[in-house]
Amino acid sequence: MKKIIFTIALMSSTIVTFGQTWTLDKAHAKLGFNVTHMMVSEVDGSFKNFDLKVTSSKDDFSDAVVELTADVNSIDTDNDNRDKDLKSDKFFDAAKYPTLTFKSTSIKKAEGKKYKLAGDLTLHGVTKPVVLDVTLNGTTTHPMNKKTIAGFKALGTIKRSDFNLGSAPAAVISDEVNIVANIEINK
Repeated sequence: MKKIIFTIALMSSTIVTFGQTWTLDKAHAKLGFNVTHMMVSEVDGSFKNFDLKVTSSKDDFSDAVVELTADVNSIDTDNDNRDKDLKSDKFFDAAKYPTLTFKSTSIKKAEGKKYKLAGDLTLHGVTKPVVLDVTLNGTTTHPMNKKTIAGFKALGTIKRSDFNLGSAPAAVISDEVNIVANIEINK
């Protein structure tokens, strides 16, 4: 019995050492979104406070596990009144649901440096599966700190109505919300 437990413990520790953990370089990352206003213009916003962890054992990230959290109270659309409205119970209800999360469930290489990243997005107390189009911009060694860094762009679309975010008609604020994330991570 002890031999079995030792073997399982050894296998578990071996599995853990294969994966490399990458952390967010907050100075070189943006988690953004945009919606259409009145069917004629786009309004951009972002979450100023967010964190990301990527674990991968492969250099091409084809086995990556991604975990993201964002502080809903950090929403910023360059308009204080709109930001207050978005944080209110009319939309995000940041007092009740202060955090949004994304946890990947799979990643599939599409072609070249393009991937389909599937995961569960939890927003406003609702969890839904989403798929993001991710492009690996590349990896390099940072000349100053000598750390390996990688850059990604992630794009996707969700529906406000899927997450019960606001009752504004789609003609005023589009139901579709485009996600645009530019991410730099450090090994």
